[in-house]
Order: sequence, then C-alpha cells, then structure tokens
Amino acid sequence: MICHLRTLATILVFASACALPARGASAADWGPIPWQAFAQGEYIGPARGQHVPVYQLRVDDEVEFVYRLTREELSRGYPLEVGDAIRVESVIDAALTRDVTIQPDGTVDLLYLGPVRVVRRTVEEVTKDLNQRYTKFYKVTDINLTRVKTQTRLADLLAAVDCRLLSGGQGKRVRITPEGTLSLPSIGVVPAQGLSLDEIKREVDARYREVVDGLEVTPILAQRAPLYIFVIGEVRSPGRYDLQGPTTAMQSIALAGGWNSGGNLRQIVVFRRTEDWRLLATKLDIRGALSGECPSPADEIWLRDSDIIVVPKASSHWCDDALSHVFGRGARGALPAGCGDCGLGGNSTIVTP
Repeated sequence: MICHLRTLATILVFASACALPARGASAADWGPIPWQAFAQGEYIGPARGQHVPVYQLRVDDEVEFVYRLTREELSRGYPLEVGDAIRVESVIDAALTRDVTIQPDGTVDLLYLGPVRVVRRTVEEVTKDLNQRYTKFYKVTDINLTRVKTQTRLADLLAAVDCRLLSGGQGKRVRITPEGTLSLPSIGVVPAQGLSLDEIKREVDARYREVVDGLEVTPILAQRAPLYIFVIGEVRSPGRYDLQGPTTAMQSIALAGGWNSGGNLRQIVVFRRTEDWRLLATKLDIRGALSGECPSPADEIWLRDSDIIVVPKASSHWCDDALSHVFGRGARGALPAGCGDCGLGGNSTIVTP
C-alpha cells in the first residue's frame, strides 16, 4: 500500500506541472490530467539548450574549411596572373597569332618583341602596350588579346583542397596546433586560439582576398578537442572520463560507477585551475541528494574541463583502517558488543562522518 501511495505521489508531482489547481483546492477541483504530455516520446525531453553563448576555438579542435567560388563580378579590371593563358591575334600578319602562357617571371614570349611583362596588368593595358611596341615593325597594327584561361592561382588552390574522392566537396580539415594556430594553403599560419567560428571566417576570408579573388571559405567545427574530468577516491572505478556534455558532480560519480561504502559524501572536493593557473578548491555536500533527503541540492555544480573530483573516506572508516592496520582484520571481532554500530567495517552505502 505504501508503494502504491509513493507511486501516486510521484505521478502527481509530474502531472502538477500541467494541471495544478489553486492552493487549498479539493481533489474534486483537479479535473482531467493531460496524460498525452507524458506519451512514449517524452523520454527525449525538451530541445537541448546551448552549452555556451559563443564557442571559442581551442587547442586540438578540428575545423573543416569548405571552399566555394563566389562567381561575383569584380569591381575592377581583372589583372593577369602567372599561369594564365592569352591569345594574341593579328589580321595583318598571321605569324603574330599564337596562344601564350604567362611564365613564372610574369612575361610572355612574342614574335619580334621577345619577353614582354604582362602580369598584374589588364588585357586592355597589355593590348595598348603591344600595339605601341609593334609600330616599330608595322605601319598599321591591329593586335588583339583574348583571355583563354584565367584565375589560375584560384584553380591551383581549389585543387590543393579538393577532397571529392574522399568525403566530397572542396575543403580542408585542420587541427589547431598546441601554439593555438592553424595552417591553410596559400595563406599559411593563422592564429585561431580563442576565436569564434565567425571571427576565424572573417580572418581567413580577409587573408584569401589578398591572394585570390572570387573565393569564400566557411569554417565548420568538425571535432571538438577532448575534454576530461578526473574522479578519484572512494568510487568504484576511479580514473579519467570524457566530458562529452554538461556534467554535474553527481553525474561524475555515476560515470565512476558510484561511491564505495565509506565514501564521505558530505565533503567531496572539486579542484579547478583558473586561467592564470591558480588552483582553486571547493567542498560539496551531496549526501542529502543521494540519500533522498534533499532532492534539490545547492552543491550540485557544473564541472569544467580538467576538474578533479575527490570523494574522500569517512572519518569512521579512517579509524577502521587504522585499527585493521595495527591489530589486523580481526580487530572488529575483538571489540565489545554493540560497537558494530560505530561504522567500523560496516556495509552501509552512505556513511555520515
């Protein structure tokens, strides 16, 4: 009967969130309870809230940069680049007609003129210059230039980040180094530690604009750096555990398999390093919550990366260990009758210090 009453009380606690009558109302004022709110899909719970307002990149984060051609019109004339191909045409002398590629020194080789520098100049500027140069050989010149291949540096960059045979698309996945930087093709080392994704996008886009035109880069956080907490002391499985989401002190003890008999749940200690490397410590009391005496403990705090959670041994068990060390494991049997209630060698899950 008691179990049924407890179950009913639990149901009413959850149901009261939807159909709670006014204070002092009788049972007849309750009315129907909307049980559909507790249907089979309710185990998912509400939408998970954001962990932090703005995520700042940190060492060992993996960021994938997706490259995209913008296809936007330039506000200025296109300057020729090394590797671009142009066609030189002449109606007067067919021998002048040829396709040439801009060489690494920024020149093209032309009949009668030899190497002519054309890099970082527009087609109109080069056409005017060539017609002027050929007046030494022809009374009338009609040199015309046509762009055959352009944006060579952009094409080379996209080829360097092409992963369509692997994961698809054009991108580059990089890991932030221990010095807080990342490296990308054509722009080299970029500081990234402490920047948000929007900030690193603006920085990378600005650097690429100095190298090529018509390129947009979108950073995506592909893999977060590993986060750890360390749970030691009177727990069943002490060690290091991944911090994969927001985690509290009680949840950390659950990750470690629960607490041992004799664990002092009134004086759990959490060690934490600050940004200036100072070591802070705080003491928690979660015994009331774990024993069902305090459902909403104030000491149930959120943990942070690299926190150390220590579950110490209760004072009575320190005494038990001392007696066992001096007198051996048979010390408890040598004590007077009734001393078993002192907690020496007991099997209680929660021991009050």
